[in-house]
Amino acid sequence: MADGRRAQLLDLAYAYVREHGLSGLSLRPLAAAIGSSPRVLLFLFGSKEGLVTALLARARADELALLATLGEQDGLPAAARAVWGWLSDEAHRPLLRLWLEAYARSTVDGDGGPWAGFARATVADWLAVLEKADPGAGAARRTAVLAVLRGALLDLLATGDTERTTAAVRLALESS
Repeated sequence: MADGRRAQLLDLAYAYVREHGLSGLSLRPLAAAIGSSPRVLLFLFGSKEGLVTALLARARADELALLATLGEQDGLPAAARAVWGWLSDEAHRPLLRLWLEAYARSTVDGDGGPWAGFARATVADWLAVLEKADPGAGAARRTAVLAVLRGALLDLLATGDTERTTAAVRLALESS
């Protein structure tokens, strides 16, 4: 029973943080928004940090599941174009805003707590997607492609300018 309720509240909390973000997350407004209480959330997740850890794990799992839908790509440029198509899809913006927030927090507060290792793990995840597409490409080349994608993503999330950022990604991939 508790596992079912935990899963249900995690789903609701996940929808909430995709809309409102994690910074300044307070249990009382979250609990009210999802039809629970801070006490129940603390019971089910152990602490606010436990809840944030579960939310980050859920976001990472969703990101990996969506990236897995890209299918097999033939070569690094094709994989990068497919990843960019996924990243630039408006439907993924709430997840990617949450990812950006967690990534940034992990680089600042990464020594402990719920953010620990999040940024490092996502770098490894994305590099693995690129490596699968082109195992012969060196680590430096995959890292350069990832840097282009991540930089364009930051720009896209800041400006919403899909056309310009897509053109920049295409240009960078052509010259790599």
